[in-house]
This record gives sequence, structure tokens and C-alpha cells, in this order.
Amino acid sequence: MRAVYYSSGNYEAFARPRKPAGVDGKRAWFVGSGLASLAGAAFLVRDGQLAGERITILEQQTLPGGALDGIKEPERGFVVRGGREMENHFECLWDLFRSVPSLEVEGASVLDEFYWLNKDDPNFSLQRVTHQQGRDAGTNGLFALGDRAQRDLVKVFLATREEMEDKRIDEVFGEEFLASNFWLYWRTMFAFEQWHSALEMKLYLHRFVHHIGGLPDFSALKFTKYNQYESLVLPLVKWLLEQGVVFQYGTEVTDVDFSFADGRKQATALHWVRDGEPGGVELTADDLLFTTIGSLTENSDNGDQRTPAKLKEGPAPAWDLWRRIAAKHPDFGRPDVFGSHIPQTKWESATVTTLDHRIPEYIQKVCKRDPFSGRVVTGGIVTVRDSSWLLSWTVNRQPHFKQQPKDQIVVWLYSLFVDVPGDYVKKPMQECTGEEITREWLYHLGVPVELIDRLAAESAKCVPVMMPYVTSFFMPRKAGDRPDVVPPGAVNFAFIGQFAEAGDRDCIFTTEYSVRTAMEAVYRLLGVERGVPEVFASTYDVRALLNATSRLRDGKPVDLPGPHALRKRLNARLETSEIGELLKEYNLLPE
Repeated sequence: MRAVYYSSGNYEAFARPRKPAGVDGKRAWFVGSGLASLAGAAFLVRDGQLAGERITILEQQTLPGGALDGIKEPERGFVVRGGREMENHFECLWDLFRSVPSLEVEGASVLDEFYWLNKDDPNFSLQRVTHQQGRDAGTNGLFALGDRAQRDLVKVFLATREEMEDKRIDEVFGEEFLASNFWLYWRTMFAFEQWHSALEMKLYLHRFVHHIGGLPDFSALKFTKYNQYESLVLPLVKWLLEQGVVFQYGTEVTDVDFSFADGRKQATALHWVRDGEPGGVELTADDLLFTTIGSLTENSDNGDQRTPAKLKEGPAPAWDLWRRIAAKHPDFGRPDVFGSHIPQTKWESATVTTLDHRIPEYIQKVCKRDPFSGRVVTGGIVTVRDSSWLLSWTVNRQPHFKQQPKDQIVVWLYSLFVDVPGDYVKKPMQECTGEEITREWLYHLGVPVELIDRLAAESAKCVPVMMPYVTSFFMPRKAGDRPDVVPPGAVNFAFIGQFAEAGDRDCIFTTEYSVRTAMEAVYRLLGVERGVPEVFASTYDVRALLNATSRLRDGKPVDLPGPHALRKRLNARLETSEIGELLKEYNLLPE
């Protein structure tokens, strides 16, 4: 087994690894068919050169993709549980999709298609925040961070990981910060709550410091042409099937057996229930097992236009599997740190499909673009600042589904506070039908009150989705709560997905993290002689740090200390130095 190492630059990125020794005698098993498993199977084929027919993906549902979903349900309508925001420095994700053929453009990869799309139609928002029924909230792209809030940010940025372990965000940030535009942008973009992990907040700051300036208008983001299922999952699954990879649906994995001896850990058996019948397979040292642990979409429930989505707090198979595994060794993580706090980890989303041109007229007033243009519409979420639900909504490029009629618009919305009565519909979101959720959204969209009920009933169809565990990975945590991708001494198994601890400094709730854990797992277990792309090192780039500093100060220069004469002399010395040139470039020196 080769140690994983990280690399950057063309030398490693463009090199083809040699075929690992003994790979022809191995088989691979994946628990779950989310992005981590699909990526892992692809890396086994492409870089590990394992024959596709020797790879089996076990999935409880009847479709692959996990949280990367998007479907039209009979009677209910179009459904997406969530959206995926991407950026140019998702190094592992783009390394994967450079090898997956596009379903849209002949001779192109999924990466080519995505790259060209975002070159021709770059993403940015023209209206990030509203209030007072669809009016501009006047944030004007400013972060509005006072001196104390800026000090809080710097303190967290410079803190060690250990200092942030097991702490909540509101334990390390004061009220001034939590009242700022920055926190409004941040929490609604990433779905952070005040009680979530300060450590994860710190990791996000480091990971995306190069995009601080793009937070107010989403110019940092890039999106797929269609929903994530059709744009990412389907081409990847098609390519895997062409390589011979086996998908076994209707299969709930219930347990994994291990042997422990002399510091060596080996998975020895898989147990499952398939179509109601118990089954499984014995595993040898040549059987590689990749298990997705935990699940942010476990026990999701869909409502419809007339029915609220239910909050399911009963048995959760994905979490129960991790609990059984974790009980067998301390190195296998602590699932209850994440999966036993439904009041803190739940929120609700909804997919609204407009049925005629009446509602899109109001969408256009807010986003300032034609939603039927086929190009960027809102450019990311529009947050309703004075919404008691803290509601945000977005319209991606339309059609969002290939089978979507040309005169319909698919809107996705979500709320962080689902237990609080609404402003128009005086009920908590989690008690609302699709029609009632649409009414609340139309109210905040600026539809005249006398038209709201009629338009919600006649001009839209809405599918609400309640997700009990959707932010479970944001719960305060410490080292050891998430198991390493390949635990110490493991010889034939790995943990992948959002609840596995990747070796490099990445953050969760991204497509990148799922792919990174899969890449690390495959390269480690097979000994692939290629570096895993390191996380983009903007946190060590003085230019990125200076630019972020300038933007966080809303362009206000840094005041030099001391008397006026001394400040003048310091300015003069700085202006003739490389440091001064940098400070001037990022508007940090006073004129």
C-alpha cells in the first residue's frame, strides 16, 4: 500500500500512472451510489486500471447519485432537494470529469462542456438580498463588518484547528459579526447556523479566501447547464456502465465484519438485504471495500402541492450502518456527534414549477433578467432578509430539466428556520403544503397580496422536501469524530464521502470533498503512483490575502499608527517598495 501524497502543477496532473501490481486479482465493492462511490469507481478504472466488471456498486434506492438528484415525479412535479455551487479550483472534481464524455457535446468531456458554458455565460447576481416584498435590501455588495467583527474574523483565521474544535460559531464570533451583511451572505450561501462548527467555519474561510470578493454577487460561482443529476450523474454513470461496472440496486447494506490482529484491520464480510432477502459476500484481502458513511439526505420526505413534507425521526439505515461499524473500533468515528441532533441539522427545501407567464414576470423584476433566456437568471440565491423563515430562492439556467416545457420555470428555495411562523402564511414551513410555501415565496417576491392565493393555486406546482440530517456534518466536532479515509492499519477498506476525514485541508458540503475522499481511498489502497491534487493554496498566497482584506473592509484603507508626520514618512517609504505596490494594488494604502 502506497502512502497518499499531494501535488500541484502539470507534471503530476498530466502524467499517467502505471498499472498497480496485483490489480488484476482484485475486486471492489462500493456501499452507496453517491458521487463519492461513482468517482471512486471511475478512479479505479482510469488510474487503477481495474476491469470495470470487477467493480460492484450497492445501492438501497432504484437510482444512483445520492444527494445529487433531480427528477420529475408523476403527479408531484419536478424535484431537486438541493443545488451544487462549484468553482474553478475544485481540483479533484475537474480531474474526474475531464475523463467523462459529455452527453450534450460530441467529442467533448463534461469538463469541456462546463468550461465553455461558463465562459460564454459567466455567473453573477444582480440582486443578492431583498426585503419589504421584493425590494432591494440595499446591501450594495458591502460586508458591513465593523472593527470588532473584523478582529473576530482574523482571530478565527489565525487560530489553530485545535482551538476551534468542539466550539460553536456563536462562541467565537460576537453579535457585531452575526449582524453583518457578511454573515447574511455566508450563512445563506453555505447553510451555516450559529450553533454549527467554528472549526468548519475556519476551514471554509481558508478554503475559499480567494473568493471572498465574489460572495456578494456570486461571481465566484459556476453552475451546470441542467440540474446536477442530468449534468453530472448521468454522464458519469453512462461511462461507468460502458466500462462494465455493475450497479446492484434495491440493496441495503446492514453491516460489515472486520478482523483485527497485530494492528492490521481487514474487512471480512458484507451483509445486506436485497429485495427483502438477506444476503452478502465474504471479503478477502483482495476485495476492496469503499463505504459511504452517514448521509445528509437520509430519511428525506417529499410532500406535494396539497401535502406537507414529513419530518422522519425514526430508523435511519445509513446512520445505523455507521453506528454498527463504529462500535467495532474507536478508529471508525463517532456518528452520533453528527446524526443525533435533528432539531439542529434539519431544514426544508422546495421546488416550485411555474405553469404560465404570470409568476415569471415577478421573478424578472427581482433578478433583472429574462428567466426564459436560457442564460444565467438569478446567478445564485436571492435571500429575503426580513423573512422569518430566512427564505432564499434561486432560478438557474432554464430549462433546468431536459424534459421541462419551454413555458415553465423551475425555482428552488429553502429556509434555515423551519419552525417559525411565516410572514404571509402564519405557519412554520415544516407544517406547510407546497401551495402554502408558494404563497409565502410569492409574498416575498413582491406579488400583490390580492393575487397571491390565486397564483399559488393556479400558476405553480410545488414539492416541499424535509431533510432531517442535511447539515449534520456542520455540527461541532473534534479530531477522531470522523474516521480517516483509510484508518490506521486498514488493508482493504476505506471510508468515503462527507463524513470521512480527508488528509488534506479541504472542507465538506461540496462535490469536491466527495471526489477527494474517493481519490485518496483508491490511490492509497491500490498504491496508485500519482499525487492527489492538493487543495488550492490561496490561503498561503499574499495576493489573495490582501485582496480578501481589502474586500472585507469594503475598500477602506488601513490606517497606519502614529503621528501624522510619521505616517507620511512610512507611506513614502512603502510607496517605493514592492510591499507598497501590493498594498496600493489592493487599495490598502491611504491616498
